Amino acid sequence: MAKSPPCPCGSGETYVRCCRPLHRGEREAADAEALMRSRFAAFAQKEAEYVLRTLHVKNEELAHGRDNAIAAIRDTSRDNRFVKLAILDRALCEPGGVAKVLFHARVFQKGQDLSFVELSEFEHDGTGWRYLRGEALPAKSLGPDVDALRMDTFRARLP
Repeated sequence: MAKSPPCPCGSGETYVRCCRPLHRGEREAADAEALMRSRFAAFAQKEAEYVLRTLHVKNEELAHGRDNAIAAIRDTSRDNRFVKLAILDRALCEPGGVAKVLFHARVFQKGQDLSFVELSEFEHDGTGWRYLRGEALPAKSLGPDVDALRMDTFRARLP
């Protein structure tokens, strides 16, 4: 039996044990960081329905309608290569609050580096953690020590 490939989320687990059960709806992410990892893996695996399902109802992408949101997600997954995810900082919380995750996503499109750093916010909707919003900057604009950023140093770089 062939071994399952590593999960694109960077957890060190195999995809079958890590994010695939979330993508298939077999379980919910345990916390906001796990949801962030599973969303990155979903983009890498072209699991657009999962990415849509994990948007919070207050997310701006849903304001344009479900069909437009799923089309945009599919385009992003198809057109880009999601290579690596690094979690830089986190402020996790219990359901009822807003959790935050700072991450560096290595993403490429036809050889062009589109990598970015984003500070994402997540809120529990009673069923599971959902992506609420995020503020992102191109990784190349943040200098060579991009992976040393923390939430406070990232916020200081925002316009």
